[in-house]
Amino acid sequence: MSDRHHPHDHDGHGHSHHHDHSRDHAHPHPHSHASASLRHRLQHVLTPHSHETADKLDSALESSARGMRALWVSLAVLGATALVQALVVVGSGSVALLGDTVHNAADALTAVPLGIAFVLGRRAATRRFTYGYGRAEDLAGLVIVLTIAASAVFAAWAAVERLVDPRPVQHLPAVAVAALVGFAGNEWVARYRIRVGRAIGSAALVADGLHARTDGFTSLAVLLGAGGAALGWQSADPIVGLAITAAIALVLRDAAREVFRRMMDAVDPALVDRAERALRQVPGVHAVGELRLRWIGHRLRAEVAVVVDGEATLRQAHAVAVDAEHALLHTVPRLTAALVHADPAPTAGESDPHLTLAHHASP
Repeated sequence: MSDRHHPHDHDGHGHSHHHDHSRDHAHPHPHSHASASLRHRLQHVLTPHSHETADKLDSALESSARGMRALWVSLAVLGATALVQALVVVGSGSVALLGDTVHNAADALTAVPLGIAFVLGRRAATRRFTYGYGRAEDLAGLVIVLTIAASAVFAAWAAVERLVDPRPVQHLPAVAVAALVGFAGNEWVARYRIRVGRAIGSAALVADGLHARTDGFTSLAVLLGAGGAALGWQSADPIVGLAITAAIALVLRDAAREVFRRMMDAVDPALVDRAERALRQVPGVHAVGELRLRWIGHRLRAEVAVVVDGEATLRQAHAVAVDAEHALLHTVPRLTAALVHADPAPTAGESDPHLTLAHHASP
């Protein structure tokens, strides 16, 4: 998706800059700080990279393609795992295995909302959805959290019902094998989802991977229930079912926290510190003002105000803004665009250039 130029409103030397990466950096920028900027530009030339729109679009499509591939592979593996377990549930009557099976099936089905989100995320921005459709991933994360909650309620209901109306578990060796199959399938899927999710910056996919990892350990709990039943402890199976419910509740808490943070535009504070350090090293930047980062799907956008020489020309201020955005693109992982606003350094007796905006500030 290409970034568009926005109208510039210059009051004095104040300058807002949203660079269009579909264009070249070849337009002239006379510099008063030419010697300091030369080193930065030589580094730009000697370091292979590209910020072209096509490259960014390809990167976004590649990320979505990797996410889609992870989803469908996970769906196949967990679907096969749940099918094997379901066959054993029918013959054994184990509610612990039933809870694990339902949870694995629900985990496999979470590929559907995430798949829809990744497909939507590929769509270009419109005049209504000016930032594109990347936030569909956050909605998918919410659906996943609700799915985890529903599976927890079902597992708890089945376990409590079996405690009230005890029944023996049949075919215990088959239950034990099904538990091991559940652990192996979930652990493989967890590693795969977490690795891909972190690589493409998808919080929803990482949350889904953490969910699958917990499912693997709940499968091992089924093994304990089968062992207890083999020793004649009839309540072992439903008690393990309740333990599985507690484990599901824990992963629900972690997943809900991660999705809530993403929906509230939370970012790692260390990432903000890293961006500020990079901006302070840009030639011509005297100070860094307000810096904001936000996730849109699995990509980041930034807004920042930098202080430049008050006597700089419009072209010089624009050049500093370009260099500032360039530094951010190199420093902040998965950043696709930055809106840089250049403020003139204050001089003695000069009024605040933003004074006319003061009455619009939030109380």
